[in-house]
Amino acid sequence: DLRPPLPLACWFCFSQSPGYLAMVVDYPDPPKICCLGAGYVGGPTMAVIAYKCKDIKVTVCDLNARRIAAWNSSNLPIYEPGLQEVVETARGRNLFFSTDIDAAIRECDIIFVSVNTPTKKSGIGAGEAADLTYWELAARRIAAVCNNNKDDRSPKIIVEKSTVPVKTADAMAKVMAASCGGIDFQVLSNPEFLAEGTAIDDLFKPDRVLVGGPQTPQGLAAVECLANVYRRWVAHPQVLTTNLWSAELSKLTANAFLAQRISSINSISALCEATGANVAEVSHAIGVDSRIGPKFLKASVGFGGSCFQKDILNLVYLCRSFGLPEVAEYWHQVIVMNDWQKKRFATNMVSAMFNTVSGKKIAVLGFAFKKDTGDTRETPAIDVCNALLAERAKLAIHDPKVEREQIYEDLGKDSMDKIEIEDDPYIACAGAHALAILTEWDAFKHLDYQRIYETMEKPAFVFDGRNIVDLDMLQKIGFQVWGVGKSLSPPGSQV
Repeated sequence: DLRPPLPLACWFCFSQSPGYLAMVVDYPDPPKICCLGAGYVGGPTMAVIAYKCKDIKVTVCDLNARRIAAWNSSNLPIYEPGLQEVVETARGRNLFFSTDIDAAIRECDIIFVSVNTPTKKSGIGAGEAADLTYWELAARRIAAVCNNNKDDRSPKIIVEKSTVPVKTADAMAKVMAASCGGIDFQVLSNPEFLAEGTAIDDLFKPDRVLVGGPQTPQGLAAVECLANVYRRWVAHPQVLTTNLWSAELSKLTANAFLAQRISSINSISALCEATGANVAEVSHAIGVDSRIGPKFLKASVGFGGSCFQKDILNLVYLCRSFGLPEVAEYWHQVIVMNDWQKKRFATNMVSAMFNTVSGKKIAVLGFAFKKDTGDTRETPAIDVCNALLAERAKLAIHDPKVEREQIYEDLGKDSMDKIEIEDDPYIACAGAHALAILTEWDAFKHLDYQRIYETMEKPAFVFDGRNIVDLDMLQKIGFQVWGVGKSLSPPGSQV
């Protein structure tokens, strides 16, 4: 290897094309960073980079003026434990939130792109493939701004932060090359592995940081530039560098494996209910096996969130596109099982309540897809609530972090007259025939269930979709109880 160690100010080496002599240009140290997209990924990630790297200017941009205004206020647009403190420490020092996207692009050396990549709703690949409309618009915006900035032709590093299909970086590089001559663009993949509710801890102490880039001299220099930013607080062995395709596929694969574990234990939960086994005991028994481990083996009403379903569907589409139908069908079953589990939960509720919930009030405790977040994207609560509404139930919903407008939006305006949204869980439960726990908020473990029982219609039912309450204790109070994967089932329940 003729290359000296990175980084250097400038050095010459042979590129991968024989006979071609290339100059590798160094990137500024410290670099200036901006992020296009101020959502669940871009906002917290940039806030932590600014918090940890005081000499790096970080600008978070978004077209949504209301969102940027919220980031600049004491009422942040998203809830994450620890995020408020991180933002308030760095904001105004070296962390800035702005709607002036063009200015940020002109100024910065590293441009993160963290825009929405939802599942396509129409056209080729509808229902499975990722919709890259916003991603391509971002690429063309970057190219246009750089084209118009004739006085500065310094190299730019563009970083995929959104979850995208394999080969997306290659497509973006082609767009940049065709749209903006005279500037070197290196497109890298830096997938996020955050879990909502623990995102700040995940960023402070990540299991790994993955940076993938072109295996060319300038591409490797760009990878080192970005990797060195993370190495300021992440141990060097945990900052992994790969080629572009490996980095892009690693993100989809990681989420597919995590979701697969949830669907696997949920499938066993149905068998536990049929046989009298306890899924919590089964989970523990297999989780202590060091080859398996205990994480993501908690049975529930189903998984949700912005990533798992979208990424698996994306993986399924990629497999079909590359002529791998058996692989596609294997991963698609993870989604099929998750959908079945949500439907099964609602069906068991109706069955247990004498096969009808028409006109009955049901208290729904929790609407977010998991605790410690206000995110409702793909939350199982939507499917369960819609199933109950289809049976003409009346719902009283309580969640400590989800805004009422979001619940109305998720369930549709046509359902507004059948829904009450309560700030107090005791009011939500008063007069209800049943309560369903759909989010594992810690507060729900410590409610006064004796008090709740006395205010409910009898028989009073509890359906624990997260297995967080003591079902034996609730039975002693007088509740008819049902838990996922538990043999304690009310009369008439079905598997």
